[in-house]
Amino acid sequence: MVLCKDRAAADDLAQTTCERALNNAEKFQPGTALDRWLFTLARRIWLNDLRAAKVRQGNGVISVEDHDLEDHKTNTETNIFASEVLNKVHSLPIGQRLAVLLVYVEGYSYREAAAFLDIPIGTVMSRLSAARGTLAGLAQESEA
Repeated sequence: MVLCKDRAAADDLAQTTCERALNNAEKFQPGTALDRWLFTLARRIWLNDLRAAKVRQGNGVISVEDHDLEDHKTNTETNIFASEVLNKVHSLPIGQRLAVLLVYVEGYSYREAAAFLDIPIGTVMSRLSAARGTLAGLAQESEA
């Protein structure tokens, strides 16, 4: 759900990831983290699907509204606030969004997030800092 923001797409991504993992099982290095390897596979499949969709659409832009999570729970104040926050997080650039979701939502350390994303830890820290600044600015705009 972190990548796709849609339950059906997440199910499809999970199935495709499992299929790819089984087909490439010999490439997995015993003693390494299986969850990181699977996340890397899932992220690559997801990015390839996004690129393919952009090519098919021809405009290269994907609207946040088209990929927003549907909330089937009652509309309580907490759910409304959480939905607003999630929409703001989804408006971040992809690198910042993935860093925020992995560290702040999923609870991974900076080092683990860097390993998942295959980037230096400093880049994770930089993306999180930029995301916090952007989200703080968006919060101030909505209060005004």
